[in-house]
Amino acid sequence: MSDYDLYYWSVPFRGQFVRAVLAYAGKSWTEGGDGAIARLMDGPVKDMPVPFMGPPMLIDKKADFAIAQMPATVLYLGETLNLMPAAPALRAMTMKIVNDANDVIDEITLDGGREMWTQKRWQDFVPRLKKWMSFWEETGHRHGLKAHSGFLLGGEAPGVADVVTATLWSTMADRFGTIEAILQQAAPMTAALSRRISDLPPLAKLAAKAQQDYGDAYCGGQIEASLRKVLNA
Repeated sequence: MSDYDLYYWSVPFRGQFVRAVLAYAGKSWTEGGDGAIARLMDGPVKDMPVPFMGPPMLIDKKADFAIAQMPATVLYLGETLNLMPAAPALRAMTMKIVNDANDVIDEITLDGGREMWTQKRWQDFVPRLKKWMSFWEETGHRHGLKAHSGFLLGGEAPGVADVVTATLWSTMADRFGTIEAILQQAAPMTAALSRRISDLPPLAKLAAKAQQDYGDAYCGGQIEASLRKVLNA
């Protein structure tokens, strides 16, 4: 019997952060599936496990508790699975990193496809993407991250900040070589950290399953098609 029920679409994107934290912590989960998500979203709010506009939505079966939105879900798991740092300042930094990651994926999809990517839009966005990458690089630098060792916020073992960082950048880099090249140039320590964390057995297994289940899909739909077009991916 699984520990959790996860409701997210059949693509990596926002749901992959939740999957990654669960996988890293050695937890099992059942995916609700696209049909179940659509039925919940279309049904009355009073029948939802937790009021939510869109997935991810997670049910912790042991605690009989449901939570939605990626940052809230990841931070709930971080707290309950002991993956958060003890110091209040580092806990706050972890929250910032999770929310920054959520902002990046919003921007990489132009707020969920409100517009489509064009070559001009992409070229105008590249400096901003590099600035986003530099946030991770500077954060790691301030906490002792090295090119091939250490963790984003220090500590003796990876935590939520590291798993989220690896999921954000490696999921994109594995699907878009252009973004991988930008990351290597703009934030080499972050690129190395992302690869080291992604290579941990539970996360490597998760990535392989994502490839098997979703192929090269990232976020899906017309917005992914326009992104692939401008990146020749």
